[in-house]
Amino acid sequence: MRDFNPDSVAFAKGHFIAGAVIDEPGERLTVARPSDAADYAELPIASVETVDRAVKDATEAVKRSGWATRPPRERARAMQRWADLIEAKAEELGQLEALGSTRPIAQAVTGDVMGTAEGIRFFSEYADKLGGEVAATRTDHFGMIVSEPYGVVGAITPWNFPLSMASWKVGPALAAGNAIVLKPSELTPFSTVRLAQLAVEAGIPAGIFNVVQGTGAVTGDALSRHPGIAKLSFTGSTRTGIAIMKAAAESGIKPVTLELGGKSPQLVFADADLDKAANCIAGSLLANAGQACVAGSRLIVQRQVADALVAALKSRLARVAPGPTWKSSTGFAPIISELQARRIDTILARSREQGAELLLGGSRIEGHGGAFYQPTLLAGVTTENAAVREEIFGPVLTIQSFETEEEGFALADHPEYGLAAGVYTADLGRGLRAVRQLKAGTVWINRYSRTLDFILPTGGYKSSGIGKDLGRQAVEANLRHKTVLIDIGG
Repeated sequence: MRDFNPDSVAFAKGHFIAGAVIDEPGERLTVARPSDAADYAELPIASVETVDRAVKDATEAVKRSGWATRPPRERARAMQRWADLIEAKAEELGQLEALGSTRPIAQAVTGDVMGTAEGIRFFSEYADKLGGEVAATRTDHFGMIVSEPYGVVGAITPWNFPLSMASWKVGPALAAGNAIVLKPSELTPFSTVRLAQLAVEAGIPAGIFNVVQGTGAVTGDALSRHPGIAKLSFTGSTRTGIAIMKAAAESGIKPVTLELGGKSPQLVFADADLDKAANCIAGSLLANAGQACVAGSRLIVQRQVADALVAALKSRLARVAPGPTWKSSTGFAPIISELQARRIDTILARSREQGAELLLGGSRIEGHGGAFYQPTLLAGVTTENAAVREEIFGPVLTIQSFETEEEGFALADHPEYGLAAGVYTADLGRGLRAVRQLKAGTVWINRYSRTLDFILPTGGYKSSGIGKDLGRQAVEANLRHKTVLIDIGG
């Protein structure tokens, strides 16, 4: 990928409603670039009235376009044209994503944009696959379960992978025949608007994908409470997920899909391929500078190989290439904001006060303008240490050791989170026992990362979420079911 000038990137700076960019007067928010902390745009904050306008337009769009009632293959073809257009605009979308987020341009184009296109393509193929079923009943009855779209789905996406997370919400909602009103993070708002513009260019009716900008406290709350929203989907912190559930319940019962926080373990047994384990663990910590809900931020290693594994990790983590996201040579991302960097500082300080031993890193990487953080290793921690208990959302890995398999499984079990887990072992039986024992929505064996296998759903246990993104389950979550029983007796 080529370097680009961040000051030369043009983009729409408003909401996207009824197929047009809307920049209404009112309260505004300044948006800064993570790479150099420079303010580069102002963001309109959608009021309750603006959210209402977007939801009502989406409701009318479903009716006037026949999006839910047209032949499902027509929806599929429109979404496939959209995916093709996303790929054709890969460099443009990649620059826009890299400009305002933590995603380096090389990763944004080849990973995020291409993954977004492939995800839309995957979900399009479900448009005519989930219509319902005939039920087994008495011979003088005819029973059916009929699947129907909800109507208008509300979605709120996080800042760490803006395009990818938008596609996870929009793809299944549209394939099922719904319209969607989406609020991107106020920290990374603009690439989602371009994604919605491309949807209209591809032939998806205007109003089927609307975008409202703003803060969680104002816009997100209004969207969660709107009576015209029939179902909600959110990815973000557990704390915010709780607030969304509460708002949805207070304004009329509606289903929610929540992918929330994580504090995922990476469990390494003595018989594991340590070189492979070290590559996977380091890759997880360095990816997006640890700013991912599935980041494997707790290393739990069998004592006899702990020193060797830590040495291997130190070697790998020392080879980072920080830089601005618009440089093709950048391989290590900035922290999203100074506020988040200070939060990492605070948790590390508390952790060290509680007895954590700093083995590597522990401070900022200076000289790059934005908030960059050193990959950090903390040993000597207990289950009560702040760095073990709290989701840090930065490149920080805690290290705990164990003797027996049972002890390892016990340390892997987090009191609050259960999003993902990694297990490294050459023993197939042990790996399968781990799958049974670990309370996590995703378990990776001898690897730690997702692939483009969109058929595999993602979601958490405990306070890490409710329901699933990706897979058939994500499409089914955007459908409701009606029971039909017909008496055909003479």
